[in-house]
Amino acid sequence: MTLEDLMRRDVVTATPGATVETLAQKMHDADVGSVVIVDDSWPVGLVTDRDLTVRVLGRGLDPADMTAHDVMTGEPITAPVEAGLLELTAMMRDEGVRRMPIVDGDELAGIVTMDDLYRLLVDELDNLSEVIAKESPPY
Repeated sequence: MTLEDLMRRDVVTATPGATVETLAQKMHDADVGSVVIVDDSWPVGLVTDRDLTVRVLGRGLDPADMTAHDVMTGEPITAPVEAGLLELTAMMRDEGVRRMPIVDGDELAGIVTMDDLYRLLVDELDNLSEVIAKESPPY
């Protein structure tokens, strides 16, 4: 399985100049926990709901006066679309990240999150349990 098979293509994005209020509204509207910050279709940052809480509200700052550039984690680790699932999980482990923008050439193609990986794992475990059930003697 390549990341092209796994990634979500409907990535919520914004530019570095987007206000923190705009980022929060985008997260709310799309029911997601992060926004990928792009410049010319390339991921230059990542803002999570935790970033908004800790870096803005936790410091008592005014969200109306802050931009994505002020709160984003810059230079996010990315994975190429042709990478495999094991390569992705190793990168996420090594870098300690829960979200990975996926790139195709010089542009953002999608995103894979820990939640996506959990869902995949649960589905695969369900498939394996069905195999075991079919192979087991009746009780």
